[in-house]
Amino acid sequence: MKKILLGAVVALALATTGSATVNDQTGCGLGAMIIRDNSSAVMLALQATTNGIFGNQTFGITSGTLGCKKTQFVMNDRASEFVASNMDQLASEISKGHGESVDTLAELLNVQDKPAFASALQANYNKIYASQNAKMSDVLDNISTTAI
Repeated sequence: MKKILLGAVVALALATTGSATVNDQTGCGLGAMIIRDNSSAVMLALQATTNGIFGNQTFGITSGTLGCKKTQFVMNDRASEFVASNMDQLASEISKGHGESVDTLAELLNVQDKPAFASALQANYNKIYASQNAKMSDVLDNISTTAI
């Protein structure tokens, strides 16, 4: 009986053809591409399980496939520590569009086109520093989404 019920759930999940995009809970990957129904915990669990079984999310993220968005740079511990230690100086230099801190951040993030990166930061200053009490994690998240 359990096998029949499990088979029915899997068949239902695979037959789902909704037009939903990649969701915020399980992310991208083969599971999210095949099982598009995000309406229940069961479906989300099937998405995550499919991604885990096939180990495809990492490939999708690095290649920009399987519904994943390929990022131009990846935040790392060194960049996080640098931003945390240099919040005021970095804010000042981002507002100007250049400076030693901006250059150092670009190096830590392995950015190839540093002038374009600095310009993107300057153009998105108000989005990066969305509040006067911006936290380091918010600044890093905002940089990763606006400076690409």
